[in-house]
Amino acid sequence: MLPERTRIAPRTGTAFRVDADQVLTVCDPEGEQVADLLCFNAEDVGEVLSSGRTLDYASRIYLTTGDLLYSNRSNVMFEIVEDMVGRHDFLLTPCSRDTFRIIYGDIDPHQGCFGNLAEALTPYGVKPDAIPIAFNCFMNVPVDAATGAISVLPPLSKPGDYIKFVARMDLIVGLTACSALQSNNGRFKPIEYLVE
Repeated sequence: MLPERTRIAPRTGTAFRVDADQVLTVCDPEGEQVADLLCFNAEDVGEVLSSGRTLDYASRIYLTTGDLLYSNRSNVMFEIVEDMVGRHDFLLTPCSRDTFRIIYGDIDPHQGCFGNLAEALTPYGVKPDAIPIAFNCFMNVPVDAATGAISVLPPLSKPGDYIKFVARMDLIVGLTACSALQSNNGRFKPIEYLVE
């Protein structure tokens, strides 16, 4: 019998442990839905996923199979071992109340992925100010080569597409079903994950 994936409801998030050498699969069951992924060293949450270190060492902004995700201390946290989509974002911060207020003009904004992650990670001792730029699975953010302008376009993920990571240390992982309409082509859908 195949193990069953855990479902994250639309506009929510969760946190859980992934031990070294375990495989984390993040799946987009309905297509065109972003999942914000964070990780922290389970033994010391001061060591956290780093966009800056990772992109610096990869020498590119679009990561896929074979790429390593580094911490702020230059240690490998995850390795991408399988990727059905090939386009993910590691530039933009998790959406938040301020995102919805400043960018969208919302008067009563949702707490966004930032709030969902902060809530889910509190039991692990992670403070909101420690939440970094997320690895945004399936998020499609092209960059104009001439001007540097960024766009947020619909994800390229189709129903059932996934990305797989192998943990290279014991981790606390935060994961969301993203709350921003623009990131998800105008509607909110679930995300599923599996730890093996």
